[in-house]
Amino acid sequence: MKERVEAVLDKIRPFLQADGGSVELVGVEGSVVKVRLMGACGSCPMSQMTLKMGVERAIKEEVPEVTEVVNV
Repeated sequence: MKERVEAVLDKIRPFLQADGGSVELVGVEGSVVKVRLMGACGSCPMSQMTLKMGVERAIKEEVPEVTEVVNV
């Protein structure tokens, strides 16, 4: 599952990088994916929305066994 999640992150990373941020996969524990928002995304007040509505939604669409994505 980790490889599938990383493939999704590779697809959305350019959109985050366009705004000066990025995302890194920290790990997968069961059905929970742990990521680290970096750069501008790490300090942006909209980072929770980016995480839930962007990153989490994209991962769940392609890896349906994922139940949650959390920023660590």
